[in-house]
Amino acid sequence: MSKEIVEALRLLEDEKGIDFDVLLTALEDALLSAYKKTPDAVEYAKVEIDPEDGEITIYQLILPERPAAVVAAEAEGIDYRTGESLEQAGEDETAEAAEGKAAPAESGDAAEEEEEFDLSLYDESEIEKIKIDTPEDFGRIAAQTAKQVIFQRIREAERDMMYEEYQDRIGEIVTGLVQQSDQRYTLVDLGKVEALLPGSEQVDHERYEHGSRIKAVITDVREHTKGPQVIVSRRSDELIRKLFELEVPEVSDGLVVIRNIAREPGYRSKIAVESKEDGIDPVGACVGPRGSRVRMVVGELRGEKIDIIPYNDEPARFVAKALSPAIVREVLVDDEEQSATVVVPDDQLSLAIGKEGQNARLANKLTGWRIDIKSESQMAEEDEAVAFSDEEVEELAGRCCALTKSGKRCPNAALPGSKYCGIPAHQAQTEQDEVEAEAAAAEEGELPTEEAAAEEPPVPEADEADTSSTASSGS
Repeated sequence: MSKEIVEALRLLEDEKGIDFDVLLTALEDALLSAYKKTPDAVEYAKVEIDPEDGEITIYQLILPERPAAVVAAEAEGIDYRTGESLEQAGEDETAEAAEGKAAPAESGDAAEEEEEFDLSLYDESEIEKIKIDTPEDFGRIAAQTAKQVIFQRIREAERDMMYEEYQDRIGEIVTGLVQQSDQRYTLVDLGKVEALLPGSEQVDHERYEHGSRIKAVITDVREHTKGPQVIVSRRSDELIRKLFELEVPEVSDGLVVIRNIAREPGYRSKIAVESKEDGIDPVGACVGPRGSRVRMVVGELRGEKIDIIPYNDEPARFVAKALSPAIVREVLVDDEEQSATVVVPDDQLSLAIGKEGQNARLANKLTGWRIDIKSESQMAEEDEAVAFSDEEVEELAGRCCALTKSGKRCPNAALPGSKYCGIPAHQAQTEQDEVEAEAAAAEEGELPTEEAAAEEPPVPEADEADTSSTASSGS
């Protein structure tokens, strides 16, 4: 029979995936519990099972009066239970007794209660083991008790294994079948466990019918008496990232990276993508041939629109792309305030803002910049109304002198020794300024004598007759 117990534990190890030592320890605890219920059982005992032949042995434990660890702690003046000094522990007990939280110690002839110590405080070297005879009816009682304890330990071990497994899978995408759905939550069968999809993690217009298959992201795993409670979400931004990893090989291989995600679940999302390899178009890779890849993601999200934006280290270009599908004329950035003023054509203003400001909100979240959207006509009216003070004029002295299409001065700093910033179009105005300066100088007569003589027509000399006639007439 003993050999059969070992074989049974080996089968449970293979079937349930529970370590043999865990099952063996559980069986020893079960047999010890059964032994303590038998008549004439000793106070301290231990049951050991040979893992090879399954032989069961019961030992009586002879314990010293006080554990060595307790004696050592008291010698150092430390309370072994709390780790505090004995003086501090005595003051705390006195204070609690004075407040009525604890009864004061009895005095006089009252006998002190014998202090009991946990077996874990004793070292194996200070415990003496004496083999005792197994009770006659121990086999039947042990079998009944062991069966209950073993099943309980198996359930506990399975719960622990499931908890550790799903705890390591937080952030992963899972596929399950809808088992039950109401306004509070939806139960999703993942095979081994049932996941919980709370109402706060559901998309507003989605309906989850019984038996339908859905994908979700694991956001949390909680311990529960009936097993691990897995919390999944359909609103998480990570759902979009994981779906693209499933559909786009370049994303799963790390050749294309999703830098950021901005999402309003069920309506619209924007993702910023960047290529880590030359020659790979990140937007084209995510869209796929004829839009097949992004269409699969949109289908799983049940029609949620997705804008794929190429990431750019330059804030102005990134902000302009983030407002897609609107066309942007100009972006004026303020690095200190992390804000950007975007100028769009008049007919693109409503498209850039989006329905109820949705496009602007998503662009703001995607870039991390505060975005102010204005039309060209609005920008022109504001520029005409601006009157600079002397302090503002001095402040603008170090800035680029080029004017943008809206007529506003470029906000970038000028290069050393130049009136313009490093933008090629603005640097090209340097030559134009030199030509205009030469023309202005020529008009004012500041050109050299030879050039002035070459450009000015000769003045005809007046003859003497004309001079005398003029003089006589004047007289």
